[in-house]
Order: sequence, then structure tokens, then C-alpha cells
Amino acid sequence: MKYSIRSLSLVAITLALPLWVEAAERSSQPSDGVRFEPKLVLEIHAKSMVGPSIQLDGNNIAHVAWMEEKENARKLHYAHSASSDKSLSSPVSVTGQDEVPYWRQEAPALDVHGEHIYLVWAKMPPQSPADKPFANELRLSRSLDGGKTFLPSALINDDGELVNHSFDSIRIGREGAIHVAWIDGRGGKKTSGTYVSRSNDHGTTFEKNTKIDDETCVCCRTSVAIAPDGTVYVAWRKMFGDIRETVVARSFDGGATFSEPVVVGNDRWVYPSCPHRPASLGVDGDGRVYVIWYTEGEDETPAVYLAYSDDRARTFSPKHQLNHSKGTFPDHPQLAVDRRGRVVAIWEELSPVRREVVVSHSLDRGQTFSAPYKVNEKKGEMPTVAVSPTGQFMLAWKEHAMPAHRIVLQRMIVPELSPVALRERAP
Repeated sequence: MKYSIRSLSLVAITLALPLWVEAAERSSQPSDGVRFEPKLVLEIHAKSMVGPSIQLDGNNIAHVAWMEEKENARKLHYAHSASSDKSLSSPVSVTGQDEVPYWRQEAPALDVHGEHIYLVWAKMPPQSPADKPFANELRLSRSLDGGKTFLPSALINDDGELVNHSFDSIRIGREGAIHVAWIDGRGGKKTSGTYVSRSNDHGTTFEKNTKIDDETCVCCRTSVAIAPDGTVYVAWRKMFGDIRETVVARSFDGGATFSEPVVVGNDRWVYPSCPHRPASLGVDGDGRVYVIWYTEGEDETPAVYLAYSDDRARTFSPKHQLNHSKGTFPDHPQLAVDRRGRVVAIWEELSPVRREVVVSHSLDRGQTFSAPYKVNEKKGEMPTVAVSPTGQFMLAWKEHAMPAHRIVLQRMIVPELSPVALRERAP
């Protein structure tokens, strides 16, 4: 029996045992040379937390960020790994006393560029009317000393309206330009739009906000990726009436203007609400664009798919389903792609009694994928994955470990591309 977003709670009550039996059929270990380094665990003693976000720099140092709530105080925190991966630095508070993060079920957006650490997050306005519960400001916090200290945050949105500015993403270009995308409710319209802005002064100021599309699904997070040739890609979930489709737009002028969005999977998923399930983008060294996303399609079957484009997101390959279990609910997919075209995908699989984090990888530039395999020990959620410029992959997720939460990091060693993929890449 399958279940969808609509039927998830009902199935959780009625089908607990059969669903878990089917879920156990997934692989527990990869079989093609992939191996994992010991896990690095950060205990979070807070009432609740959101995250993590993770990035790897050119020295393969892991940078991690999260939000936590403790004694009615909300804070944004940052830490980084030691070069040996045996410990994490003491957490640094990113936000000041007067900077209260808007509490949402998504991690802060994070990217790094040398010694510069950048975090995008939503801030509660000083006075938020009761009839505007989703009002917030979009902010960028930055460290110019490798995460030791953070400067006061800079405002990104330029409208000054008490509306939603969130579900954001960030990427740093080759020359240090900061590209941010988000969902924005300005203008008094019934539907939200997808907006972008960039900074060319290390986040001190941001350019005029640019709307790249209307009719955006209001709570499916954006994703940004930048190709080696400088092309900027943005993905989001677009509304076509009651149909929800993942789309991608591209910019050939460094983020100043964007193309019309292109539908990736043509899922024709009818869902007259917001699924809260984002897409994730990546680009390899040859410019192949990869997209992973969640949909239920026309038959309301929950699935995680991947597709790619070799013509700068003008068209996309047929979609490839990554989840195999028929008895779990796949959720919140994320991917990372290195320059050679090795792909690592990570997502949640939920049953009424378990919440697992599973990983699948491709050694042939997205043509085929390994069977998914479980990496968490306790109840896991909010998985993410990052790759360094040198091609090292790091997984991260949140686990519930009463009486605390914990962030788990694990480096994943991925073999070289298959001979077929290497021949495909040859000039």
C-alpha cells in the first residue's frame, strides 16, 4: 500500500508493522567501494533545533550552522570541524540580542568562500502585527575571519513590507559574488514570487531585488547552483493552477537577468496547497545540471526523482526514480555533485515507527544510482550533503537523542567515475 502527504497520518495509525518490514529491505551498506569515516557528533542541549546546514571549503573543513531555541530565546549558531575530523569547534552565536530568527522548519542557508562564512536567515520584525504571522526580513550574517566572529547582519529584501521573505538559498560565485534566491510575498498579491539579489562587496550591501517568476509555491525552498562558466541556476516549485511543478531558470549575465523557467519533470502533480518539499540543484565540471525533487505525480505516489540537463537547463532528461521502498514515505531530498560528475543524493524515509536517513550515489554522472542505504542510528531527519572543491563528500543530519538533539556529520569516500562515464567526459 502506498501513502501520500494527504494520507500519511492515517497510514501511520493503521499500517505500522507492514510498512517497517518493507522498509527493512533497503541496503544497509554500499557494495562498490564507498566507505564512511567515523561519525562526528555535536550535542545540542536545547528545547528544539532546526538544521543542520553544511558546506565544505577548499581545505575540506566542514562548516555547519543551525538554529536552536532555549528558554524562549532563539539563536543562530555556527561551528566548524578540525582538520582531523575528530572534533568540532565550540559553537559561535551568529545573531545578536536584538536579532530574533523567524522560527521555521528549515536550516539557515550557508556557503563559504575562503575565510568568509555567509549565512542567510529570516529575522522577526521589531513589531509584527497579529494579522501578519509570517512577516519577516531576509538577512545575511557574515564572518570574515573563518567563523571566529560574525558582523551585524545586512538586510537583503528591499521592499520594507511586512510579508514573508524566506525559503532562501545562497551560492558564492568564482569571483566572490553572493547570489541569494528566496520566496517573497510583496505587492499585496494572493500568490508569492521567486526573487533574487546579489552582492559584489562581500555582503555589505545587496543590489535591487529582481523578481524572476510569479505563481511560486509559497513554502518549497529555492535552490541555487553556479556552473564553472558562471551560469547561475535557480530552482523552485511553481504553481500552474492546482498543479505543482519543479522548474529551473538560468542567468548568463551573472545573475542580472534570468530566463523563463523550464519545467523539469512534467509531473502534473495536483496538490492545491504547499507540500513544504524543496528541490536541490548541482552542476558538474562539464556543465551538466542535476535536479533532485519530491513529487507524487498524477497517481499520488510519493517519489524522489533526479533529472539532468546538458544544454544549460533548456531541456531535461527523463526523470529517474531514486527511492525503492514501497512501504515508506520519501522526503526532503538533497544532492551534491563534484566537478567530475559523481553524485550523492540523501533523503528521509519515514514509516509509522521509524524515520531513516538514506543515501544513494552515482558514479556515471547520474545515469544509474546505487540502492539506497541507511546511515543514521537514532531517529534522523533534515539530511543534507555537501562536496568540497577537491571532491570530498560530507553528510549531515539531525538525530533525536533524548534529552537532547544532536547533529551528526559523516565523511563519505566515493570511488572514481566508472570507465563508461570517463569515456563520456573525454573531449
